[in-house]
Amino acid sequence: MNQTTFSRRAFVITTIGAATTFVLQRNARAEAPLLTESDAPAKALGYHADAARMDKAQFARYAPGQDCGNCSFYQGKPGDAAGACPLFGGKRVATAGWCNAYNQRAG
Repeated sequence: MNQTTFSRRAFVITTIGAATTFVLQRNARAEAPLLTESDAPAKALGYHADAARMDKAQFARYAPGQDCGNCSFYQGKPGDAAGACPLFGGKRVATAGWCNAYNQRAG
């Protein structure tokens, strides 16, 4: 094997490895999709993207002031419009949303 063949082979392998690493890192940073009220898990838990519009007669567990942003399951950062919720398979929920699994964050 001559030096030119080895250099080309090393270059191709290195380039493919770098491109794969770039794609994997970019995909890891991509935001999860936003949960919609029409998604099956959202319907099952009575999720609404805007807790201020909740129907107290239909959702007796709801109390004013409860929203995803102060729920113990919410994984978003303060000030985020939406954040991850493990109850919805990796989808993001609106910070102002609410569902029947609401659990007041301690503290």
